[in-house]
Amino acid sequence: MRFAVIHLKCETTLDTLRNRHGTITDPPAATTARAERNRDAAAAFTEHLLPHTQTLLATARTAIDNMPPARHHNAWLLLLDDLDHAATQIHRILTDTTPPGCGAAREQHRALWPYLTAWAEHSTILINLVDQHRTPATEFTGDQQAAWTERAHAAHERGELQPFESWYDARGRLITLAYLIEDDTSTVLVLAGDLDQPDWQVLGQNDNEYQAGQSAPPPVPPGVLRPDVSRYQDRLTAPEVSLQELIHDVNVAGHSGDVAEALFTATDDTPHATGPLAHLTSLIRTAGQFADALETRQGRNAAVHLNFIAGQLDSLTRELHQTAEELSAAVGVLPPHRAPRPRLLTTPTPTTPTAPTTTPPSTAAPAAAPVRHR
Repeated sequence: MRFAVIHLKCETTLDTLRNRHGTITDPPAATTARAERNRDAAAAFTEHLLPHTQTLLATARTAIDNMPPARHHNAWLLLLDDLDHAATQIHRILTDTTPPGCGAAREQHRALWPYLTAWAEHSTILINLVDQHRTPATEFTGDQQAAWTERAHAAHERGELQPFESWYDARGRLITLAYLIEDDTSTVLVLAGDLDQPDWQVLGQNDNEYQAGQSAPPPVPPGVLRPDVSRYQDRLTAPEVSLQELIHDVNVAGHSGDVAEALFTATDDTPHATGPLAHLTSLIRTAGQFADALETRQGRNAAVHLNFIAGQLDSLTRELHQTAEELSAAVGVLPPHRAPRPRLLTTPTPTTPTAPTTTPPSTAAPAAAPVRHR
């Protein structure tokens, strides 16, 4: 968690230094931000995790050895070997004698960064494997399990069973925690199986979420949609131009070409697109792939809906792009009577003219004429 906070702080700073095209406009400030990130991450790892790396890795490997065989165990063991290699390199870099000076320390921290990100990236996997040594509560069996399962199925049909967390256990079962609501009271059930299939069962019952989580079979590491993607990799594409920025461009536009340019940006679908519609389409399609990868009936249904929405958005994007071309070809300009308001002077309020009145000549000095502003 601390590593994620450190990384987010740096990325937020870098975002403020990028222009629309993703180019860093202040390289020295970017270098300083990355150096601070590397320094803080190295300090946090050295203080809190470095002394325990070998113990954690050994405990995780023992957990895998004690699990029922599964096809993904080799992948987990390879990740643990990767973390072991990273820990070895971290020890080597930290024990190397470096000349005094800020530059040498920065270089050392920069060299640590790839190995620190490996540990940060796979910390959840390590925690889940270590947690396998926790002993769960005894599961319901026989008549007790049958009675609770029948009760939960009936509540599910009435819409009174509300799942709120799920994971897979070491036996490959889908474990779900759910509220069972009856007569304005609720209890927490531990369920095993896909709730969209008829063969799921109740494993246990608890008074609250914490007790249910502690008594349930511990979670194994969850899968990922893209095995080769890291949350800590450097951004390689230009950042998205926000809708607020495009709306502002239209608000201050005077020519139709300016508005067309905003629409072209919004609908851009080239490989390095920065428009929000292209990013939104990519988000929806990726979410559909994730839903399908859940391998549940509800997940497959969600994937179908998401892909349908992405198709509709594609059609909308094409229509918007065509309209932008028409607007650009119009070569229009706003009429001059749509003049901007002054920023400093208040606009005089028109008054109803009154009939002139006859007044006796005054001997007083004439009043100064009102100042007329352009």
